[in-house]
Amino acid sequence: MRDDFRFGGQHRPLPKAMQRTKRLLKIVLGFTLLAIGAAMLVLPGPGSLTIGLGLVVLAAEFIWARRLLNRLKEQAIKLGRSVS
Repeated sequence: MRDDFRFGGQHRPLPKAMQRTKRLLKIVLGFTLLAIGAAMLVLPGPGSLTIGLGLVVLAAEFIWARRLLNRLKEQAIKLGRSVS
């Protein structure tokens, strides 16, 4: 995703404050989804799906989330192979 916008047909970078705000909102959304997903593991709801979505959001900002998401993808692929 590009951090710029068009103004009068020209590309201009987003101001640093907007970039920081956008990053902060992604982080807050990602951790919120992780917390809701963790709660849904014991409550009714799609907990693992929500945790995966939270990791997708956080993977854009944190390498640890990207690594964990890749590990989960590998496990899902192995599980799919063993089921079929």
